[in-house]
Amino acid sequence: SQQTTPVNEQHTNTADNPQPAAESATQTAEEGRWEATEVDEAALGDSAADKLGVRASDTFVLTPTPQPKDDFQEELVIRPLHSGDIYASFQFRTLWETDFMRENKVSHYRLFPKSLGQVISKFSVRELHISFTQGYWRTMQWGQPFLPSPPGAELWVWFQDSVTDVDAAWKELTNVLSGIFCASLNFIDSTNTVQPSASFKPLGIVNETDHRFLRYATLPREIVCTENLTPWKKLLPCGSKTVHIRPVCQDRECKTTSWELRQTLNVVFDLHTSGQGKREWSLFKMFSRTLTEACPLASSSKIYIDVTDNPQEEYFELSPATPLLSQAVVLGDRRTFSVYDLTQQVTFGTVRSLNPLIRWKSSEGNMLRPLLHAERYVAGYGLQTGEIHTVMYNNHPFRSFPVLLLDSVPWYLRLYIHTLTVTSKGKDNTPSYIHYQPSKDRMRPHLLEMLVQLPPHSVTEVTVQFERALLKWTEYTPDPNHGFYVGSSVISALVPSSVAMDTNITQEQPLFSSFFPCKEESSYFVRVYTEPLLVNLPTPDFSMPYNVICLTCTVVAVGYGSLYNLLTRSFQIEEPNPRLAKKIANFIRRIRGVPLLS
Repeated sequence: SQQTTPVNEQHTNTADNPQPAAESATQTAEEGRWEATEVDEAALGDSAADKLGVRASDTFVLTPTPQPKDDFQEELVIRPLHSGDIYASFQFRTLWETDFMRENKVSHYRLFPKSLGQVISKFSVRELHISFTQGYWRTMQWGQPFLPSPPGAELWVWFQDSVTDVDAAWKELTNVLSGIFCASLNFIDSTNTVQPSASFKPLGIVNETDHRFLRYATLPREIVCTENLTPWKKLLPCGSKTVHIRPVCQDRECKTTSWELRQTLNVVFDLHTSGQGKREWSLFKMFSRTLTEACPLASSSKIYIDVTDNPQEEYFELSPATPLLSQAVVLGDRRTFSVYDLTQQVTFGTVRSLNPLIRWKSSEGNMLRPLLHAERYVAGYGLQTGEIHTVMYNNHPFRSFPVLLLDSVPWYLRLYIHTLTVTSKGKDNTPSYIHYQPSKDRMRPHLLEMLVQLPPHSVTEVTVQFERALLKWTEYTPDPNHGFYVGSSVISALVPSSVAMDTNITQEQPLFSSFFPCKEESSYFVRVYTEPLLVNLPTPDFSMPYNVICLTCTVVAVGYGSLYNLLTRSFQIEEPNPRLAKKIANFIRRIRGVPLLS
């Protein structure tokens, strides 16, 4: 997520090795004593060096050096899906009341990861959002996720207005993030980077919005694996897949601001294919462990289990039961959650372990269809021309609303923008805003943004034709016949809400319901990603160059080898042995009965 105020967000794994509280307190005390010692040393000079230990201790107790306020919260949200799957979302938030842009750079880090703090300071980052996704979120089966992201890797960054060369800072930042997260972000360059003109507004504190300082890029083929999760996990204060950094307000008047680092990890488990033969879920079955304690550094540590569709336990049974219930407005719908507060020892019971378990009783139930849904596909035949179709669904029965569509298409798909059509219910739907930036071969992609009004209960289709370019043989991937990926379309909209939204975002709200800022009670913000496209390009027969190379090398080796031997070989004339020749000749004569030579 992003905001004008600096904040960091990351999607991370659960913590395995929490830091002991006593150890943390000792470290804090030592750090405070060291700073107090520095103050005394500056005031007293070298003559009082023998008294520094006593004076430092006194100073620390009476007038401790003020430290920037920081806070860490963690949550796990469990949502049983109507498809029988389980949606688990880990939410971690680190708040730090500090200023990375000041002249005296921050040198002391407690909860906030130092690696990201240095990145914010060095590159003058205002907001940073990065996500890694394996697979595709099935919106019509699972509903909307708490925090959407496209398949592959996505990175978008707002820079401070003090940055003079945004492109150079963007290039260096992608290389640094590639090293931090062990990902292929270094493949982000000008050919897959765009500068949106209306999409991806800051999610933090917004003072001004100059899109010259915004950069957006995706790598739809990026594969997520353990080597990406491990560095993400290390960013957590208790041991450490999305990362978001933004500035946020500490109060309603926004007199004080903080940097927010949001790390989330979203997983969907398919328990039907586990072969267990029964429909039940538990924390141990999914993660091979139970909970025994909360992170000692966390001010809040809770587990939320969505029981909105199970008020009388007619669909599933939850154990151990918890008396704590919480309601929150999530994506325009009021949801009810059973809450386990891990900071309370009574939660773990006498066995000092917590293993929530769900047993399904019935598979019936109606899922609330998402009001906004989108999909995309490629049409056409042959390897010369084609057509991209983007289909957007407004499932609201009587409300229309505008959506902002962003498409970034690689340069080797040459769009015919005059063929762009937008239709709704069989009629032309003229966009109220269109921004198009044509591509340049091997330099930048196409960028298409448009604002379209979606009629109620309608299907809106956007089509544009394209022509496939013929690449140089060195520009093909190692598996060119697999095809080339085109990133997802991004659709942003304010969707009508069925309940009144809370416009006063406070820290007491659950983390999963407070990521996108809400300014209106009647609507909520949602971002939808379509599927990535897989497009085949004209591909030469790479075996023919191999055959030509083999034949050419053979001819050259034979021809040049023979000539080389003739030019470098030395010849010597050897006199024949007369005695041996005479003996052979006499032998032949004897056989033939001819007189022998003398």
